[in-house]
Amino acid sequence: MTTFFRSGFVTAILPRGAIGLTLVSLLSGCHLEGILDPGGSVGSQEMSLITTSTIAMLIVVIPVIILTGLFVWRYRASNTSATYAPNWSHSTAIEIAIWSIPALIVLFLAIITWTSTHKLDPYRPLASNLKPVEVEAVSMDWKWLFIYPDLGIASVNELAIPTGTPVNFHITSDTVMNSFFIPRLGTQIYSMAGMITQLHLIADKAGEYDGMSANFSGPGFSDMNFQTLAMSQSDFDQWVQKVRAAPTQLNAAAYKQLAVPSTATQVGYYSSVTPAMFAAVVNEHGGMQMQAPAKPVAPAAMSMSMQMSPNMPMNMPMTPSAPSNTPSTEH
Repeated sequence: MTTFFRSGFVTAILPRGAIGLTLVSLLSGCHLEGILDPGGSVGSQEMSLITTSTIAMLIVVIPVIILTGLFVWRYRASNTSATYAPNWSHSTAIEIAIWSIPALIVLFLAIITWTSTHKLDPYRPLASNLKPVEVEAVSMDWKWLFIYPDLGIASVNELAIPTGTPVNFHITSDTVMNSFFIPRLGTQIYSMAGMITQLHLIADKAGEYDGMSANFSGPGFSDMNFQTLAMSQSDFDQWVQKVRAAPTQLNAAAYKQLAVPSTATQVGYYSSVTPAMFAAVVNEHGGMQMQAPAKPVAPAAMSMSMQMSPNMPMNMPMTPSAPSNTPSTEH
C-alpha cells in the first residue's frame, strides 16, 4: 500500500513503512525556540509544567483517537462477525472507566496547577546567594527602556544580565497597556501606566534571548522587540563600563525626547540616570504599587513610587543634561 506525501510543490509516493522515517528526517532539522528551549530555571519549570500537563491530557486523547478508528473499522457494515446489539444501553465497567480516568486526570492537573501557580508566582523572589540585579523596565511607544537603579545607567531595547544571578524587574508603562515577555526565560507579565508589576527571572545559560511585547499596542507593535544579553559577570561588568562611557544622560529632557513615538528604535545607552526617574514615570499616570496577593512587597529601595507625591510631574527639577539628549547607539 502506498501513501501520498505532499511537501510544497513536490509530491512523492512513499511506501507506508517510510512515513515514520520521513517525518523523523523532517523534524530532525527543526530547532526548538522560545518556551520550548528554556534558558533559565523559571523557563525550565514552566516547560516541565507544559510537558506534564500535555502528557496527562494525552492519556485520554490518544486512546480516544485510537478507539474511534478501531470502532469505525470493527463495526463497519461489511464486518458480519462483529456483535450487533441495537438495544445495548449500559455497561458499569465502561461508565467507571470513562468517568474515573478523566476525573483522576483533572484532579492531578488541579494539584500541579495549584502548586505551580504559587511556586512560579512572578512576585516571588528567586532563592540565591547572589545579590539580585535590579531592573526598572518602562514600555513606551514602541520601545523598551531599562533602568539599572543600583548602577545609575539605562539602555533602550537592550537588556544585559549576568548568568546565574536573579534579576528583579519592576515594570510599568508610559503609554497603553503592554506585556513584557522573554520566552526562553519564562513568564510574561503586563505593564500598565501608573502601576508597578514585578517579575523575577534568571538566565542559567549565556546567550542572546529575544524579548518582546506580547500585547498589541498600536502600529509599532511588531517592532517592539529587544535583545536580552545573558553573559558572565566579567562580561556584564564590561558592558556596564561601555554604557557608562556613553555621552548621553537620562534626564527630563532626554526622557521627553525618548517618549516620542517611534518604530524600530535602535539600541541606545545612557551613562547616568536622574534619581527616581522610574518613580516619576509611574506617578505621572497616578502612581500605585501592584502588590502580590497577601504578600506586601514594598522594600524601600524598590518602591520609589510609594515614597513620592502622586502628583509629581515629569518636568520636576533634575540634574543638568548632557550636550546631547539622544541615546548613544554605539555597541
